[in-house]
Amino acid sequence: MTSGADTDRGLPDEPAAAGARGVEAPHTTAARTGEVITSSALHAAATGADTFPGTLREALTRRGLSLERVSERLRVRGITISQATLSSWQRGRSQPERARSLQAVDVLEEILELPSGTLRSLLGPRRPRGRVTPVGSERAALQILGEDSVVEKALGARFRHFNQETGSLMVHDIVRVGENGTMSGISTTNVLRASRAGADRAIFVLSFDDEAAEPVDIRVTCGRLAEATYLKGLKSLVLEIHFGRELAKLDTTVVSYAVDVSPSETPATHYERWSRTNLHEYLQQVFFHPGALPVDCHRYVREKVGAPPRARRRIPLSDTHDVHVLTSRCKPGVHGVAWDYGPGTAGTGDRPG
Repeated sequence: MTSGADTDRGLPDEPAAAGARGVEAPHTTAARTGEVITSSALHAAATGADTFPGTLREALTRRGLSLERVSERLRVRGITISQATLSSWQRGRSQPERARSLQAVDVLEEILELPSGTLRSLLGPRRPRGRVTPVGSERAALQILGEDSVVEKALGARFRHFNQETGSLMVHDIVRVGENGTMSGISTTNVLRASRAGADRAIFVLSFDDEAAEPVDIRVTCGRLAEATYLKGLKSLVLEIHFGRELAKLDTTVVSYAVDVSPSETPATHYERWSRTNLHEYLQQVFFHPGALPVDCHRYVREKVGAPPRARRRIPLSDTHDVHVLTSRCKPGVHGVAWDYGPGTAGTGDRPG
């Protein structure tokens, strides 16, 4: 599992991402501060997408059509729209605006068996012409996550301005491993500082490696949970947490949340958090059930998602069956803890986000 200042993989700060083929319609619900959101509530919430990218992705998934096939069907009807352009539309990186593109939208509604005007009605105002340079928050995230990451897919158009009004100062992750060796839950405390006046919320993405692992309970003890969207196709949970007030520039606030995870099919072997900014301090703790103690634990760092681990160092297991890593002046990158159960145990780590 991975987590990050804005995303978690395994479950917290800024997440690393695992690849996925499709995006299912989001299951969204909201709760008051401290309220528990159960999996039944998550899955019972409305499934209709209310944005152009989300509706397009949902329709593609429902029809089981690849972008290549859609591009071919458009071409047969005399409209040339590349797969790259279609991909950009469904990810929220651009939107149809020119006459040819708007004509393609009308035909797309027929191909995807959508009511006339469904996609057209969701298009926003025209965007400024010219090459769009990634804003600082997007550029920094892309350096760690790479292009077309799970986090970018999960956030869509929101990825471009991903938490640009705040930055993490300190993060404390507590990961719990159950008796069967799978991750049972994670709790995160994040101290944020506003980079501009008016900041009042932050988004966190939690990504899971094992598709059998899903969020069961979500509790927010500092802040107010405004959105909890589980994207099963991406194995990712998106949380939007409001601070309860608007921050002045350089003002700080604390966000704390916990997520319980349903049992997965394979033991977890690592936990990672990615961060695109310097953290003053990062504390990572992993608690193991007495019936699932590892034979070896070590810490490591990756420069970016997918890069080889470096700075590996063994860390001891305490009498209370936990390991911890405290890093001061934590640089951008992916910071993880891995463990080994010995011969005969194979698994994949869950990643918080």
